[in-house]
Amino acid sequence: MLTYREFGAECAAEVREIYAACGWTSYLDDEGKLRRALGRSLFLLGAFEDSALVGFVRCVGDGEHILYVQDLIVKPDMQRKGIGRELMRRTSERFSHVRQFLLITDAEDAVSNAFYRAIGLETTLGGYPCTAYYRDLPEV
Repeated sequence: MLTYREFGAECAAEVREIYAACGWTSYLDDEGKLRRALGRSLFLLGAFEDSALVGFVRCVGDGEHILYVQDLIVKPDMQRKGIGRELMRRTSERFSHVRQFLLITDAEDAVSNAFYRAIGLETTLGGYPCTAYYRDLPEV
């Protein structure tokens, strides 16, 4: 049976397993950094099958003016069962008062883009003229 609940860094090992299963390797190099990131997140909501974490949404921001969905991820064998949709629905409901509810996904990821459009997210900021800027760390 699927249940949804908030969680924290105590689930870091399961979070790592989900990232690895989905090929999100940038999170896997430094376990301490991952634990700190989880601990400093504004909101972590997990989908649990029995007691096992099978997917989650992780948000950062101030929770009043801006909420940024940093991660929405579901184990590959649990995808297409409505888990991601339910995680986003609960997150959107919880933060319905927040003016800017944002996320970024790869422009070339047709599956993710179709999903976000299907759950009602827009690719523009309601007519606000804006540009996103990005800085990545240099290769080491």
